[in-house]
Amino acid sequence: MTIKVHRGTHQIGGCVTEYEHNGWHLFVDYGEDLPGSPKSGDLQVEGLTHGDISKSALLITHYHGDHIGRITKLPKELPIFMGKVGRDIQQELSDHLKSVDGVHQEMLDRLQTVLSFEPGHLFQWGNFKIMPVTIDHSAFDAYCFKIETDGVSAFHTGDFRTHGFRSKTLTNVLKKFIGKVDCVVCEATNIARPEAVSMSERDLQLEYQNLFAKNEGNIVYVSSTNIDRLFGLYHAAIRANRFFIVDEYQKRIMDIVTERDPIWGKSELYCFEEKKLPIVLTRERGKFWMNNKLKWLLEEMGYVLIARSNPCFDEFIQQMPCKQQNYLSMWNGYVDKSKAAYNERLTRSLGENYLYKHTSGHCDMNSLRQVFSLLHPKVIIPIHTESPETFAKLFGDDWTVVVPNDGDAISISAYCQLKSKI
Repeated sequence: MTIKVHRGTHQIGGCVTEYEHNGWHLFVDYGEDLPGSPKSGDLQVEGLTHGDISKSALLITHYHGDHIGRITKLPKELPIFMGKVGRDIQQELSDHLKSVDGVHQEMLDRLQTVLSFEPGHLFQWGNFKIMPVTIDHSAFDAYCFKIETDGVSAFHTGDFRTHGFRSKTLTNVLKKFIGKVDCVVCEATNIARPEAVSMSERDLQLEYQNLFAKNEGNIVYVSSTNIDRLFGLYHAAIRANRFFIVDEYQKRIMDIVTERDPIWGKSELYCFEEKKLPIVLTRERGKFWMNNKLKWLLEEMGYVLIARSNPCFDEFIQQMPCKQQNYLSMWNGYVDKSKAAYNERLTRSLGENYLYKHTSGHCDMNSLRQVFSLLHPKVIIPIHTESPETFAKLFGDDWTVVVPNDGDAISISAYCQLKSKI
């Protein structure tokens, strides 16, 4: 087995990784560069973007734009696989945005041909055996993959964390479906904070619950596809005896998980309480509808509004009663003028006295060490990171860490043979 990281050895986002054996090619992810980051341009990869693709396929780990966003540029004949619920969420997102960005209409068209796999069920592409396993991330229905061929195995982590609501199953999942592997191709987003421990989603939820109980009016700015955060906020609002308010689009996103996910859709976390359903905003002439009865109810009970930075929400918030507390529940780089991803509209909507309440969607380094100890890899390849050299210094004493440049080919079979002689 040969592994080649076409993009992502020295940047976060936009990763493209290739696994090759005897002329068969299995690619993982084909996304955009992160917003505000330097543009690396379209990749030209034989067997993926052009040339003979008859023995090629693409796996998508999850629906974040830096992992799926460029699939519209790929040949329509190329087989693409991703999780069904994740595909449905991306379809809803693209359908919502297609009128403001034509790329999303192209995404909708491409998603019609995307194939799905079942978590925990082995499937095969050419010489490759592939085991997709759900993993906890800020994108719902995210996957890691065990990829095997000719007696050699690799574990592609995708983006993941160990401090989310669903993370407690990780150790058992790795033991049951993955086991020992020869190679780990690992996300290393948080390497710049090697000693940091991320706050758990449950602890963050409890903080929100206490804040909602203290403040009658609560406006939370959060990604519309951060499913765990959204349901965490819903339950925090209900426990604080506040109305939970979303618009129709946001409710449809949440319903996809509640109604369609065969595993987690049965969990209480992803269900609405029958007598405490969200208030769903409707539009009249391009504006969210408000009347005196709704205003009275919100004033009596208090509320949590899930908002996004656009004029419809800004105008509606001005009509809402109670003193309001704003919260930012996503990466704070969007409101930092020194960052390339700075979002002026979001900054205006938040105002000055907002509270920053967020936790990472990525694994901390101490947890990564525990994962490696379970998998016993002969070699580790860091990707999705701006500092792979720091990663190598941190883990190199215990494991063989290879730091390639984009486009370098790494023979995993060679490392397996080397280790067997030592």
